[in-house]
Amino acid sequence: MAKYIIKRVIMAILTILVVACVTFVLMRSVPGSPWNSEKAMTEQQIATLNERYGYDKPLPIQLLTYLKNALQGDLGVSLKMQKDRPVTEIITTMFPLSAKIGVVALVWAVLVGVPLGCLAAYNRGKWVDSLLRVVCTLGISMPGFVIANFLLIGLTGQDSLFGLKAIFDASQGAKAYFMPCVALGLYPMCYVARLTRSSMLDSINQEYIKTARAKGLKTGKIIFKHALRNALIPVITYLGPLVAFTLCGGFVVESVFSIPGLGRYFVQSISNRDYPIIMGTTIFLASFVVVMNLVVDILYRVVDPRIDLTKGGV
Repeated sequence: MAKYIIKRVIMAILTILVVACVTFVLMRSVPGSPWNSEKAMTEQQIATLNERYGYDKPLPIQLLTYLKNALQGDLGVSLKMQKDRPVTEIITTMFPLSAKIGVVALVWAVLVGVPLGCLAAYNRGKWVDSLLRVVCTLGISMPGFVIANFLLIGLTGQDSLFGLKAIFDASQGAKAYFMPCVALGLYPMCYVARLTRSSMLDSINQEYIKTARAKGLKTGKIIFKHALRNALIPVITYLGPLVAFTLCGGFVVESVFSIPGLGRYFVQSISNRDYPIIMGTTIFLASFVVVMNLVVDILYRVVDPRIDLTKGGV
């Protein structure tokens, strides 16, 4: 186990390094510069800004300098949106709100999706199964911004019974998180339900389940103790990267509800060509995804002790 974890950590570092290099090169390859939108700037002023932030040097030198600083925890400073404010400070300020919304969305998605998948599998071919499949297919088919706009139309306005505001307002308390969490968690919930259903169908037909039935075990114990444990492996695989992306903020959802989180700020940084924020957020997200994938691999062994991680498979 220890050798496997060390190997994965080394691979994780290399992955993050590749992501940083590719993002840096692609970002700087796009025509233009952060100063293009500035009004009435002379060539001398642009040259001064490029020299100040090191953009006058060759691209390989800029990349090496950035990587060296990043390894020391310095992701640079914002160029435009919050000028000269450290990117690490911006991320640590914006991330908690995105994480809070993401955690609530993930919790309800898993708590609802897994039981619905089990219910659909147990009632395979019946009207309950058909209804749940239709609902899950619709939930997966609709993009996040469509769901968010449906919620805005149906639950906000002067005649609304819920008293929800179209723009995120933390002073509303729990009500302020209702629509963003529903919009952000609906797709994962439906996907988790479908994954659980298909995995449960495979598990239910296994010989050990037939043996458990023959021994007279109750249906609930067979479903939730024996079949579900093996059926959760594909769900855990999906939840790994999903946790990272959701906790870092749903870009579209945060933009629709004007949530001052990391996702919305990342979108704005792209529009404003704020290079350090784009790089810092990308590296942060990539690191989160890599770490969650490592956690998922370790959870495999917890869920199913038969899995041998040293061989890289089941």
